[in-house]
Amino acid sequence: MTFSFLNPLYTAVSWIIVQFHSLYSHVFDPDGGWAWGLAIASMVVVIRICLIPLFVKQIKATRAMQAIQPKMKAIQERYKNDRQRQSEEMMKLYKEAGTNPFSSCLPILVQAPFFTALYGVLAKVAKGQDIGVIHGDLLVSAGKAHIFGAPLSATFLGSDETSVKIVTAVMIILMSLSQFITQRQLMTKNVDLTVKTPFMQQQKMLMYVFPVMFAVMGINFPVGVLVYWLTTNVWSMGQQLIVIHNNPTPGSKAFQERQARLKKAGRLRPDGTEIKGALWGILPPSKEALSAASTASAVVEESVQARRQQPRRQTKSQRQAGAPHPAEQGQDTVAEQPADQAVPADSGSKPTPAKPTPAKQTAAKPAGTKQGTRQQPKRGGGQRPKRKS
Repeated sequence: MTFSFLNPLYTAVSWIIVQFHSLYSHVFDPDGGWAWGLAIASMVVVIRICLIPLFVKQIKATRAMQAIQPKMKAIQERYKNDRQRQSEEMMKLYKEAGTNPFSSCLPILVQAPFFTALYGVLAKVAKGQDIGVIHGDLLVSAGKAHIFGAPLSATFLGSDETSVKIVTAVMIILMSLSQFITQRQLMTKNVDLTVKTPFMQQQKMLMYVFPVMFAVMGINFPVGVLVYWLTTNVWSMGQQLIVIHNNPTPGSKAFQERQARLKKAGRLRPDGTEIKGALWGILPPSKEALSAASTASAVVEESVQARRQQPRRQTKSQRQAGAPHPAEQGQDTVAEQPADQAVPADSGSKPTPAKPTPAKQTAAKPAGTKQGTRQQPKRGGGQRPKRKS
């Protein structure tokens, strides 16, 4: 089934396929499946190259979602009994951060029109009808094309041939498996799994829903459409592997592994930033830059060790417990005890040594009173005054 408002897109998709088919016809059989299959795969590569700016925007939106995870968790806990207020606060937070939880679906949404156009082109080819720039000899050639014995327009449910069912089943499994691996590597290496937020729940849902959805719909897809989706999934998986390896999300497992690699290679500054080389970091850094970074790291490490070797400051109780006896330290005593606080020794009893007192001391207290207690005034006369009548 085709739609008239998508005619310009049908023409564009068919034109790209025909151009690549004419290129591959110099190497492969023009009526064979390799020429037409590689033409469809090359069209996918062209589309994905055009979507690279959108992919970069998707990465930035995902990083923004990671940055607001603590705020999202706080809102979730604060309004856990008020779902409406929680949703309002979440939308307000998304607006302030310039992102949304559906940012990861942008590449798929943009590819949807091309997928629909390719599906319409292959459906017309299967019926032998002209579509876009595919007509005449090109239409006959496309109808003869087979991939491992399966025509480009054949489907799993629409064919009774065993070869078609085997080829389509294998392609459906590979398509769903590549989709699952792509989403799983994002969840296990490039996000913080300790934070439980709606965004994390959405990502987990997509990890299982998308493969199942593609597997269910794949039984009705023509072989050419399966080639399209398998190619785009493999491209997404490789593209994401490169991003996770070279530019992971801060705080993720992939980020820690990357920091360890840079430190081992001597390309990590003391502040944790990378020493990049020429040509936007593609070429390795110069020896001078690596030497300067290693020198700075050595200085920082030396200062850290110097701070660690400083003796700890003792508390007052530790100093008093380890202080020598006043009789042994002679003139190094803190202060001598005043004469009026000395307790006379009884005959036959051993003299009690005087305890050291702090240097700062107020006026001498009378004998018989404990130090540190307040002396209560005595009441005079012992008789209460008579009341006047």
